Amino acid sequence: MTDVLRRGRGSLAFSFLVQGVAFALLVTRIPAIQDRYGVSDALLPAFLAAVPILAGVGSVTTERLVKRVRPSRLLRWSQPVVLLSLLGVGAGERMVELGIALAAFGLAVGVLDASMNMLGVSLQRSYGRSIMLSFHAAYSLGGIGGASLAWAGAHWHLALWVSYLPVVLVLLPAVLAGSRWYVDDRGGAAGEAEKPAGEGQVLVFKWLVPLCLVMTVAYIGDSTVSNWSAKYLQDVLGSSEQMATVPYNVYMVTTLLGRTIGDLGVRRFGAVAVVRAGALVAAGGFAVVAAAPGAWAGMLGFTLLGLGLCVLVPQTFAAAGRLFPGASDAAVARLNVFNYVGFLIGSPLVGALGDLWSYRGAMLVPMVLVLVTLVYARSFAAQPDRYGGGHERPRTADVGRGSNGL
Repeated sequence: MTDVLRRGRGSLAFSFLVQGVAFALLVTRIPAIQDRYGVSDALLPAFLAAVPILAGVGSVTTERLVKRVRPSRLLRWSQPVVLLSLLGVGAGERMVELGIALAAFGLAVGVLDASMNMLGVSLQRSYGRSIMLSFHAAYSLGGIGGASLAWAGAHWHLALWVSYLPVVLVLLPAVLAGSRWYVDDRGGAAGEAEKPAGEGQVLVFKWLVPLCLVMTVAYIGDSTVSNWSAKYLQDVLGSSEQMATVPYNVYMVTTLLGRTIGDLGVRRFGAVAVVRAGALVAAGGFAVVAAAPGAWAGMLGFTLLGLGLCVLVPQTFAAAGRLFPGASDAAVARLNVFNYVGFLIGSPLVGALGDLWSYRGAMLVPMVLVLVTLVYARSFAAQPDRYGGGHERPRTADVGRGSNGL
């Protein structure tokens, strides 16, 4: 293990943490943003939907850019754009300024998410053992920190730009300084080699589809918790308004704990077993939430959800890297789009079912969708072949039974 790899891992983990802070500062202050710009309740969903849509565009663009630009360089310059656009959201005064800032945020987040996970996959390959969950644990830690900063800003009735400015002033130079230690696929420091990344293998999308489905259902589950946990606890389970704010915090903490120890589980039991266990625990969490007689039982369900869902996304990115070792950057960028697909589907789906049917019944839908992961669990197996150029099809056991008919 070289110092270059250790520094690369530390700097990338810091980037994940910073992204967790930035995203939490945005989403937890949505009511304040709405008040500042006078965005109506009817118009707010359009603004919120625009961010993941543009992030998907940014991820697709990244897939093309990595043919010419190394992922480390894309990450180096996209993260400052995310931080500056966050500050723009807090400092603007007119709705058009909010639209421009959110558009920049969304596009940059797509590039940032894709390039961070590209570097994570390549670093895990260089390490020769599972480390992907540790990066996403750093993101969860950043999310907890960002949500805490947002709470402090709201508690002290600070203007948005006053809340955001110190964070940007501290994190922006830190990520620029840390970017010098990013490590690309060939194990050298960022920028040492000019050969384009992602060469040597054709990305066959139908082989990636099982992982795309898992990514989608994981984010349907995640967006259900982030958007509906407070309302569900208060309106369905009869908790107080104060207690209704607790489930998401519990979910984030258990997500952090699960990701912190998850790599050890993968090394000991393998990715397939960890993913299966995560899917079963997450499904059990949704079942407990749906059947909960009161608020404390509901809290237990959301705790289980954090422990179960936390392993799915990092392991899906890692599996894409194993499936396409010669085109892992392109595979990660394509897979990352389904992060935003799940986010766009999850919240409206649960809301519509809750209004038409019941919110208890609505919680059973993401439960069933998460169980789909069990069908494709073999897609997470280590790939024994190093097939290249798109000429040799992976064996059925390696890719997953569900890929045969796609």
